[in-house]
Amino acid sequence: MPKIEHVEPPLPEIVGTAAAMQDVYRLVRLAAPRSANVLLIGETGTGKEIIAKAVHRLSRRSDGPFIRVNCGALHENLLESELFGHIKGAFTGAVENKTGRFEAAHGGSIFLDEINSTSPKLQVKLLRVLQEREFERVGESRTIRVDVRVIAATNASLEDLIGSGDFREDLYYRLNVIPIVLPPLRERREDIALLAQYFLRRYSEQHKCIVPELTPAVVEGLKAHEWPGNVRELENALERLIVLADGGPITPDLLRFTKPRYALRSSKGQGAAAVGTDVPSLIRALVKAGMHAPRPEGLKLHPFLVDGLERALIEEVMRECGRTQVKAADRLGINRNTLHKKWEQYKVDDAASASSAAPPAEDPPTTEAVAS
Repeated sequence: MPKIEHVEPPLPEIVGTAAAMQDVYRLVRLAAPRSANVLLIGETGTGKEIIAKAVHRLSRRSDGPFIRVNCGALHENLLESELFGHIKGAFTGAVENKTGRFEAAHGGSIFLDEINSTSPKLQVKLLRVLQEREFERVGESRTIRVDVRVIAATNASLEDLIGSGDFREDLYYRLNVIPIVLPPLRERREDIALLAQYFLRRYSEQHKCIVPELTPAVVEGLKAHEWPGNVRELENALERLIVLADGGPITPDLLRFTKPRYALRSSKGQGAAAVGTDVPSLIRALVKAGMHAPRPEGLKLHPFLVDGLERALIEEVMRECGRTQVKAADRLGINRNTLHKKWEQYKVDDAASASSAAPPAEDPPTTEAVAS
């Protein structure tokens, strides 16, 4: 599509005419009919999920399922089971077979939100699904093949995560076939008035009240705000303004952008939900969570918790020390040889995990294939 052409939003619930959003609409309409993977890049609250829905609904898979997974909301072991499923007895708490999200998305699309939060181990399995369209449930050797389009989203720079060793470069290239960058709200201020009217109508209908008048002074106040929470923050602000207006017009005195400070009584000692921020309290909370979390069959509590915590500590200190083992060993308070042995063992474990899950390497393309 030529850039001079005005492009309509791909869905009625997507609002905005800013030039930056025109680019987004253009890419969505170009990418949707194809089967290529899409990577949505943008800050939290910029509307990545609704754009993912647009890609699905405009695709040839629109009659199939659209499955959403927030990769940042679950622990690594739970996320693996959520994505790929498990069989009864695969780990403590697996009392019945479970179908994974990839299997449920067969014939449709799967939206992997916050893909940047996945662990290196899980990235290996994701790479295999993207390359070979197959996987095994947790605890099962039977291979399952799926036909799924992957739409991923990140609110962090994957390039930076590749540089720090926290994200696989080969997985990045598989995901980043068609990148779509969603602009923050502060870069599309001309859309704020349109979005405000849209949310006013939506929440007035929801709260069964008349649509309040949005005065010009309020519109200017909304446009002047930086909106660190982007469209999601604006949406919450408009719903709050409807309540505060109480049937009257929305006036400047109702605008409140500063975060309120609350004086709450300490909840220390008031039940299991209250967790202190000091290290001993966090350790106790981790132990309680780990004792009841699902874990691989045969893995005892001590290696599951203690070895995992030790590895996380060593990896974090190594990153902060620029992977200099002498400095890291001194900060950890352990012998340098001990650190070296543990670090090398981690590499062996990761390599073994990768080789067991990764598909065989493809032959390099011929000169003719590259030229074509």
